[in-house]
Amino acid sequence: MIIDVHGHYTTAPPPLQAFRDAQLAGQPARLAAISDDELRASVEGKQLAIMDRRGVDVTIFSPKASAMEHHVPDPAIAEGWARASNDLVYRVCTLFPGRFAPVAQLPQTPAGNVTGVVAELRRTVGELGFVGVNLNPDPSGTWAGQPLTDAAWFGLYEVLEELDVPAMVHVSTACNPNFHTLGAHYLNADTSVFCQLLEGDLFARFPRLRFVIPHGGGAVPFHWGRYRGLSMRNGWQEPAALLANVFFDTCVYHQAGIDLMLEVLPVDNVVFASEMLGAVRGADPATGVDWDDTLTYVRAAGLAPEAFDQVVSGNAQRLYPGLSRWLEVG
Repeated sequence: MIIDVHGHYTTAPPPLQAFRDAQLAGQPARLAAISDDELRASVEGKQLAIMDRRGVDVTIFSPKASAMEHHVPDPAIAEGWARASNDLVYRVCTLFPGRFAPVAQLPQTPAGNVTGVVAELRRTVGELGFVGVNLNPDPSGTWAGQPLTDAAWFGLYEVLEELDVPAMVHVSTACNPNFHTLGAHYLNADTSVFCQLLEGDLFARFPRLRFVIPHGGGAVPFHWGRYRGLSMRNGWQEPAALLANVFFDTCVYHQAGIDLMLEVLPVDNVVFASEMLGAVRGADPATGVDWDDTLTYVRAAGLAPEAFDQVVSGNAQRLYPGLSRWLEVG
């Protein structure tokens, strides 16, 4: 079984965006009815067709990340938007239960909205069987908040441990025009969070908390020596000490990047992902391979068969214990 841990519902039917537009305009917002046939059509010729073509069995599926827009400060708006987005993802996953497994958007705001976040976490994971969540380390979109090691996050972490689900660390839209959302903000966040974790002792307090840092970890694999050196200089923990709790996905869109990841990071900490359909689309004209066809790069990386199976399947099943339950029920 080949499991892609990072897919987004970027092809949702138009009524979802109309609902969001009404919310942001301060108008009464109600999601118009969307039929099961419309939902099927939204993925059958897109995500599902690409999965079939590439040989991917299951995609762990969440709402569109750039559209989470946690910088909007109203908790009621955030909660309504998260619920609407999560409910559509849930419906897609129940229509194709052997192919998609749901991950939740949380109704974060710059002020935190911990009560609303925990309520949606319990609803989606505890009641609906979602296998994980996306956690935005920068709800403000300008890095105005607290690092993930701050006590302000601890109430959420307690529930993540209780429910035994991982969180993918994933920002949303950048609110600073100096940082392109997809080309800079996402990768800056991945790198920044790893450094926050190095400086703190979060996993001593929450030893069962698990984070996935996407997009290959940003700069982390390329600068592993820098982080080791900084840790020694500043008396931080070794980067390798985080690896019981931190995993990295393969959303890296060239062969050399995948090769570097798999050389620097232990195979136990790398999970296959493509972010399809996501930031980068189309094919590399030099190779003819789709940019986000990361399975091609992983296959070409020269892994032993056992290591390949870990990256494309075993690590995901260990990281997401709810996945096997979801697939069994489906």
